[in-house]
Amino acid sequence: MSNQSSVEILTEWDIVAARQLGRNVAKELGFGTVDQARITTAISELARNIYLYAGQGRIEIQQLTENGVKGILIIAADQGPGIPDVRKVMEDGFSTSGGLGAGLPGVKRLMDEFKIETIPGEGTDIRATKWLR
Repeated sequence: MSNQSSVEILTEWDIVAARQLGRNVAKELGFGTVDQARITTAISELARNIYLYAGQGRIEIQQLTENGVKGILIIAADQGPGIPDVRKVMEDGFSTSGGLGAGLPGVKRLMDEFKIETIPGEGTDIRATKWLR
């Protein structure tokens, strides 16, 4: 298997495909079932945000090795409207879709590293990494 795979997010079914790809890569890397669930939940949130707010985008999944430690990097990228107020969307309970508001703060809690780069009117790039313990 290559070190990088991706799923274009155009429909709700693509969210399912991205989750499955992420689970397969996580399992292959040796993550246990609890971390596999964390990773697939994070992917689901990121892919759903692409679908709901940008209309389309891409979930990339990369296998990492750093100082002999394996990990998985999830990249959610789109050319949507961007996030006007990153601080606001990172508040627990904040939701523009009427959901529970666990979204991006939840992804940050589930993963070991989390970074958002966004330019209003140009798009968003979110990177979330989980390391194998």
